[in-house]
Formats: sequence, C-alpha cells, structure tokens
Amino acid sequence: MEDFEEWANARSAALARSAYLLTGDPHHAEDLAQETLVRVALRWPRLARDGSPDGYARVTMHRLAIDSWRRRRVRPREWLSAPPDVAGRSEQVEERLVLRDALARLTPKQRAVLVLRFYEDRTEVEAAEVLGVSVSTVKSQTRDALARLRTSAPELLASLVGEEVL
Repeated sequence: MEDFEEWANARSAALARSAYLLTGDPHHAEDLAQETLVRVALRWPRLARDGSPDGYARVTMHRLAIDSWRRRRVRPREWLSAPPDVAGRSEQVEERLVLRDALARLTPKQRAVLVLRFYEDRTEVEAAEVLGVSVSTVKSQTRDALARLRTSAPELLASLVGEEVL
C-alpha cells in the first residue's frame, strides 16, 4: 500500500485540478477526487501490476462526474468562489478567472469534452472512450462548446491572444 500512497501524493493535485474543471465547484471537486482515489485504492494491486493507475483514475473520474450529472436534474451550480490554485502569478489570475467563467457557461458534457481534449491533451478517440460516447459525439460537443465560447465569452479570446475584441 506504500506504493499507492506515493502514487496518490504525486497525482492528487492533477486529479483535483481535473475534478475542479469538470465540476466547477471546489467542494464537489474534492468529493470527486476523493472518490476517484478510493476506487483506485480498492483496485491498487491489479493496477500496480498492470501499470495503468493513471488511465484507470482518469476514466473513473470522468465516469463518476457523468453519473453525478445524470443524477441531478438541474445544471450544476455556477462557480461562486475562486478555484483552489488561483493564487499564482498576477498576470495569470485574470486569464484563469476569464477561463473559469467561460467554462461555467458550458453544459457539463461540453466542459468534460474540452477538459479531456485540451487540458488533458487527449485525442478524440481517447475522449470518447473515457466518456463512453462515440467519436462523433466528442466532435460535435467540441464544436458546439467552442462555438458557445466564441459567442458568449469573446473576452476569453481577447485575454488569450492579448487583443481587443471588436
């Protein structure tokens, strides 16, 4: 179990960031990351032997997030507080806040697709496998999410490229 503790200490920050991006709520993100770690711990002997704890954790986290969205009949709450690691360099704080607000405007599925594709740098096929959907669903959700960001959050584009939005 010592190996699990080392792995969990090394990966917990990345899992927490991904969970926050998926949920948009620091408290739900903590719960999601914790539940993911519990499930990895329960399967640790096999995962350590197969050498795939990261992949299992990622798939488990996304599936748990999807399950929670399905159980809720309403859209997840908008973010009310700053993300856990905003206290970084001052030039990045504004960009992070703009990104956080833009992601909050998306549906949970759109947010999950963007997190997998662009934050975790997964291919469309990998994202489809993690979410349990077809590749065409990943493509359409990505297209719709990016279009929604372009229209509802032009300040995001401006902050990322450093230009004024007309």
